[in-house]
Amino acid sequence: MGATRVFVPSDTTARSVGADAVAVAIQSAAEKNGSEIDLIRNGSRGLYWLEPLVEVEVDGRRLAYGPVGAGDIASLFDANFLAGGDHPRALGATEEIPWLAGQTRLTFARVGIVDPRSLDDYIAHGGYEGLGEAVKLQRAEIVEIVTESGLRGRGGAAFPTGIKWNTVLGAEGEQKYVTCNADEGDSGTFADRMIMESDPFLLIEGMTIAGLAVGATQGYIYLRAEYPLAIEIMNEAIASAHAAGYLGEDVAGSGQTFELEVRVAAGAYICGEETSMLESLEGKRGMIRYRPPLPAIKGLFGAPTIVNNVISLATVPIILAKGAGFYRDFGTGRSRGTLTVQLAGNVRQGGLVEVAFGRTLRELLEDFGGGTATGRPIRAVQAGGPLGAYVHPSKFDAPLDYEAFAEFGAMLGHGGLVVFDDTVDMAEQARFAMEFCAIESCGKCTPCRIGAVRGVEVIDRIRSDVDRGANIELLKELCETMVDGSLCALGGMAPYPVMSVLEYYPEDLGAD
Repeated sequence: MGATRVFVPSDTTARSVGADAVAVAIQSAAEKNGSEIDLIRNGSRGLYWLEPLVEVEVDGRRLAYGPVGAGDIASLFDANFLAGGDHPRALGATEEIPWLAGQTRLTFARVGIVDPRSLDDYIAHGGYEGLGEAVKLQRAEIVEIVTESGLRGRGGAAFPTGIKWNTVLGAEGEQKYVTCNADEGDSGTFADRMIMESDPFLLIEGMTIAGLAVGATQGYIYLRAEYPLAIEIMNEAIASAHAAGYLGEDVAGSGQTFELEVRVAAGAYICGEETSMLESLEGKRGMIRYRPPLPAIKGLFGAPTIVNNVISLATVPIILAKGAGFYRDFGTGRSRGTLTVQLAGNVRQGGLVEVAFGRTLRELLEDFGGGTATGRPIRAVQAGGPLGAYVHPSKFDAPLDYEAFAEFGAMLGHGGLVVFDDTVDMAEQARFAMEFCAIESCGKCTPCRIGAVRGVEVIDRIRSDVDRGANIELLKELCETMVDGSLCALGGMAPYPVMSVLEYYPEDLGAD
């Protein structure tokens, strides 16, 4: 009888709540008890309210225990948890936990299952099957498959990925680039980090396929400095992929070159915007570029450049492996495939949920989120990060769909949902939106640079009951100016939270 495999997550969130201490305690107890174990530091499955989540493989099935603290280890061994013994922390078969069983995991299919630092484990679980298909195809055929899948950008703008790639493919240039914007700065979001810390070869494979599709020979991952573990794991994975021939001068025997490098970002929110990111990659201050030309025509160092989000690129391998139709069959309307939703804020069961487009917001908040952590009613949900509108409970039955959300002035963005109960001061939230924009503005355009500062001042006057009616009208006009006149989405969308407060929570601003 071989060693029992025990899994303890090693991603940032699990570590922050004691996973490293749990792993040490398990190893120590096993040695003391004479138990033969193979301790694997996997990534988190995203059930963050249950972290650290320990899994044990018994008869080919993984059984879960959580949340486990270092103080629980002695009693777990007493209960013979290595053989699946009963314990107050026992959750049963991991895949049968309702929170996981109710999901549709495509992009995150391996997350929490594999050892993120093991290329062999990645391949054993279907890794590099997509690249294997891609090397058999012509560039235009790869682009066509991605286009037909209906994949849209998961970074916020939801632009069709295939159209962007096709533009780069058709653009003239001896040098082309693939860039991944991993500067994940939206409040309540952590999907990008989870991929990079839990399934890094997936992102590498997706970027490599993108390189083959458009003839790019160099890729860059623009990764925020606040993610030190992701930086470490991505660099290690790139080295492993290069050594195995999946990167370099002859990618997977294709005869084509693709190199990949991590570039550490300094942490400016504005660099989540693609042209600001390109400026930063070039060693300049992160500021918006005027468009046209688009980055697909003239991007990094003036060359045609793909700019995609982590989740967009990490979804490409399954599309190539299983076909455009397989992915397109999930979803609804023009929103195809799956959306990775991150539940955060005042929520009882926070974590990552991947579901097909079309599920309702209420299902996410109640069935997966379990309502608020305080037990009080949900009053508002900010969807899509700090530039997203506050969604009123009257809209909770709206389907997760880009166009459906746009109909009432909201957006899905990167899939972050931040929950607030009925004690929230929505006037304070409106002020925060303008204050955030004022702090993070690159300063290039007047509506954003000056408008956000004036927005804070106007909201302060409203909250102080200074000529409230006139200042509310002034705030509305200011929002319109910022939306219509800003160069990029920072200034153009910072008013969205404010406008949603004016429309759905006017009483908090003293409006009629």
